[in-house]
Amino acid sequence: MPPAIPDVRPGQSVELLKELHILTRDGKLNQDSRRKLKQVYHLYNFIEPLLDEVMNARGDLTLADHGAGKSYLGFILYDLFLKAREGDKTGGHIYGIETREELVARSRELAARLGFGRMSFLNLSVEESIRSPELPERIDIVTALHACNTATDDAIRFALEKRARFIVLVPCCQAEVAATLRKHKNESFGRTPLSELWRHPIHTREFGSQLTNVLRCLLLESHGYQLTVTELVGWEHSMKNELIIARATGQPRGNARERLESILTELNLEELRERFVY
Repeated sequence: MPPAIPDVRPGQSVELLKELHILTRDGKLNQDSRRKLKQVYHLYNFIEPLLDEVMNARGDLTLADHGAGKSYLGFILYDLFLKAREGDKTGGHIYGIETREELVARSRELAARLGFGRMSFLNLSVEESIRSPELPERIDIVTALHACNTATDDAIRFALEKRARFIVLVPCCQAEVAATLRKHKNESFGRTPLSELWRHPIHTREFGSQLTNVLRCLLLESHGYQLTVTELVGWEHSMKNELIIARATGQPRGNARERLESILTELNLEELRERFVY
């Protein structure tokens, strides 16, 4: 048995960590890779209880990672949680959904090489993934990490269609709301003093980003989800470190849709209604 690597959990695939550039090619940790590993474990600590809860309730689980990229998250979750259940017939399945075909092909090759048999990688758009027979009708957990701009909203739509029990989001690069605020800025000046919140370009960008996540939270609450919104501490390499975890309760917050509509009207964002109200 190879010697244990400090800071790496027992049983973790060294080959996988090398592929993810968390370990160097000679299997060592440098300062940068040690920070990456700390971030990975920090995120895993948020998701592991959700995996446990679903597995204990159903004896099985399905997880879909939207905008999976190189399927960094899916591989880590499989390695740390599902790998130990490889002998079980119902040990869970992870789906990586990504529109870039070359990344899907690379992930399939790596999963085959590592023997991660209950991982599937699908070259699909969100709309295709909602209807695709390659995915089950129900997905227990949907994740979307740093899915840029509207990709996070697409993942939310997918999760709602699939009646997900949990949704885990780390939103990124929310440009659409800021662009719409900017587009109607002159009209908004005469409409509401709140327009001072996005009078200057840097405020427009930051307020637009914050507002996007507020609208997403209200949308999820209107569909019967209870939210935890926190900071993904340790994600120092990115300013976009907000973590949203949504738990299905089946009890919509009574005024969520009304407040969502009011915000869109008050801030002159009615043209985005289709994205945030459904």
